[in-house]
Amino acid sequence: MRGISRAEPIWVAGCMSGTSLDGVDVAMVLTDGVEIFEFGDSHFRPYSEPEQALFRAELGLWAASTELCELIETAHAEALSSLKGFDLIGFHGQTLAHDPDMGRTYQAGDGAVLAELFDVPVVWDFRSADVEMGGQGAPLAPFYHHALARHIGATSPMAFLNMGGVGNLTWVDPRVADPSEAGALLAFDTGPANAPVNDLMRERRGLAYDADGALAASGMPDMAAVTMGLELPYFYKIPPKSLDRNDFHGVMEAVSALSAPDAVATLTAFSAACVARAMEHCPAPPSALYVTGGGRHNATLMTMLAAGVAGDLECPVLPVEEVGLDGDMLEAQAFAFLAMRVKRGLPTSCPATTGVRAAIGGGRVSKPGSKADP
Repeated sequence: MRGISRAEPIWVAGCMSGTSLDGVDVAMVLTDGVEIFEFGDSHFRPYSEPEQALFRAELGLWAASTELCELIETAHAEALSSLKGFDLIGFHGQTLAHDPDMGRTYQAGDGAVLAELFDVPVVWDFRSADVEMGGQGAPLAPFYHHALARHIGATSPMAFLNMGGVGNLTWVDPRVADPSEAGALLAFDTGPANAPVNDLMRERRGLAYDADGALAASGMPDMAAVTMGLELPYFYKIPPKSLDRNDFHGVMEAVSALSAPDAVATLTAFSAACVARAMEHCPAPPSALYVTGGGRHNATLMTMLAAGVAGDLECPVLPVEEVGLDGDMLEAQAFAFLAMRVKRGLPTSCPATTGVRAAIGGGRVSKPGSKADP
């Protein structure tokens, strides 16, 4: 790749605990931070209901309790213990609060703890440097998406859509070799994805999520509420842009008087409508939209996405498994890839992905026996 020297690939373990609060994903990637050579083992460590309750109690706080930090570090250590043979760890931590417009973001958890436990360097605190340089600090997976597009042999613009707690879109032109070059990427958060549905399911039905979108399929969406949601200021911002898990209280209030099936159907339709609105920002029509994250298991959401996205753009909406990728582990793999880029001093974000002023490599590095390096 022009301007980037080759390096010996190593096995890196990546960790992701997202805003859906379901658990910790860990996955290994053999990479030099530029190319993906091989995918390794992966593991999921779920959070119990009491553990999820502890997370929910501290969402929005700018300092986590000792109890929560210990939970995060213990859960990640348990998940990583199932993997063998890695020489570096990428540790995302748990986002509790995110307000880039005020220059701050907070991911709880200390990478130095994991460095001591596993006796390998740990890259963590990926977002702070980007925010400090005027970026949104999110999304951070796009540089990995660019490498994936080239890995699967894509030859024209395509897009990845992650439907986790929050939705985020990455438009990729794989013909541009360097992800930090102009025209290679555009990335931003689309709006809420699974988080509002999960919260409502827990409140109304005592369940963690709407399995396969069955409850949404039995309800009727209130399209007036969907239209109202799309009038919020966020949707008039030009990307790159990002949001917090809990930025859409008004939409939750709008469905509060609806039956559970209608409320879940409305929130699901709103998530899909946010994506359709987001696709309008793509620099060129993508050849396909590949969906990753838990939302791709929701048949009702996938049907709504296909109806909203495919109509005008003639763009198929497919799970990433259609091109041989693992949609459950892609985010964890991304932080393995980013950790290797940080180790090599390469950028992990750029103006087209987070709005940062210039391409920058985020992340602190903790080595065994030492404090975190800036």
